[in-house]
Amino acid sequence: MKLAELAKELKIPTESFIKFIQDFDLELSECISTNFEVKDDFAKFARENIVFLRKYSEDLNQNKSIEDIAENIDQPKDKVAEIIKKDKPKLFDNGKYKSSVSSFGIDNKLGGNYKFVYNYFGKNTHLAERDFIGYRDLFFFVSQTLEPYLSNISVQDWGIHRPAGIVLYGPPGSGKIFWAKKIAEIIDYEFKEIKKYFLGISFVDDQKITFNDFLIQIMKSEKTLLFLEDFDEIMSERSEDESVKSDDEETKEIILHYISHFEKENILMVGAANSLEKIDRELLAPGRFDVLIPVFPPNMKERSEMLFHHMTEDLSPDALLIKILEDNKAHQLPFWLEISKKMQAFSNTMLIDFTQSLKKRIRNLYLKNNSTTIKITQKMLDASLRDASSKLTGTYLDQIQQFIYDVSLNNYEDFTVRIEALKVEVEHYKIVDEPTKPIGFTHNDEIKQKK
Repeated sequence: MKLAELAKELKIPTESFIKFIQDFDLELSECISTNFEVKDDFAKFARENIVFLRKYSEDLNQNKSIEDIAENIDQPKDKVAEIIKKDKPKLFDNGKYKSSVSSFGIDNKLGGNYKFVYNYFGKNTHLAERDFIGYRDLFFFVSQTLEPYLSNISVQDWGIHRPAGIVLYGPPGSGKIFWAKKIAEIIDYEFKEIKKYFLGISFVDDQKITFNDFLIQIMKSEKTLLFLEDFDEIMSERSEDESVKSDDEETKEIILHYISHFEKENILMVGAANSLEKIDRELLAPGRFDVLIPVFPPNMKERSEMLFHHMTEDLSPDALLIKILEDNKAHQLPFWLEISKKMQAFSNTMLIDFTQSLKKRIRNLYLKNNSTTIKITQKMLDASLRDASSKLTGTYLDQIQQFIYDVSLNNYEDFTVRIEALKVEVEHYKIVDEPTKPIGFTHNDEIKQKK
């Protein structure tokens, strides 16, 4: 059973279930599968606790002030205000918060007794066993966008059709190809990457194949997600200042010609872009690539989880590294929190670089001393941090700044907390004594000139 079907059966909005999972920090894998199939325990919980879930849903949709919430859950106003301030919800002019603020969720964060929830979902899935770490808000945003693929309810009840094209946008190394594959998994489509050589003329079995031929052939197949990297470069808008390659212009025209047929032919095209700035506006029109999904660098909590995950990924239970990590209490998340604080605006790729560098340092010490009695020192952590920081260039920071502009313009209400947190992290790298810079970051070539 899909989540939307359970929601319809119990007469509780799907969005209420999603917010409930987030408010109570439930492990996704214990509630729903990647393609939104409801797990047996979650369905059992929902049916047995339908009265509570309906109260939760009613409260969620009410506009309420801090005073209303504090009175409702019998908690001090200042503590309620502190929780709400972190979430940055939207506020009406009359001082009441718009719907999507849950009194129950705030009460839970302030120590309210919700044991009946955790009796069902108390176990945590090991980080190494999770499909992905963090990004719950992005997962639910993506899943809601794809809801027309997951059930017929959106089409039958609301006339909302499947998107034909999606643009995943975010700075390099943020995981756009990961999310494209995750989208294919959610909707049960075959993932197929459009290689650069497909865009011109290629030869298969000595036969000349054009991109037009390629698309026609793909539309004969069943349920395919087409992934196109460098979407912003290939689909850029022609201007007086910038010319567009003839192959790219032809690719754009072919896609515009066929995209109206994609939904009928069970084709979804997903483009990956570093920025939305240069994409031809004609491509982003309704019915084309009108779904924009931002892919953020991980926040501090997610960074610590990812560091731990990448340090232990693919290791056998009796691996030497596991013993060394345990001896240093590095098999627990608190160990990684301090170093993750120093990784402001780091991409997923930079985190992997850090863990690879640290693993090599630990291994070299083991080979030198032939002993697992190794202390992971701050000096080792800082050295690995410097290695990983090599990709933290002025160009990359400019791309982060452009991303903040793009996402603030297109998805601010969806990701307010993430956007504001990323702004603070980027400020860490701003140059105070050179205010004449257009954005304020030092590029590699400028560093060389100063030397």
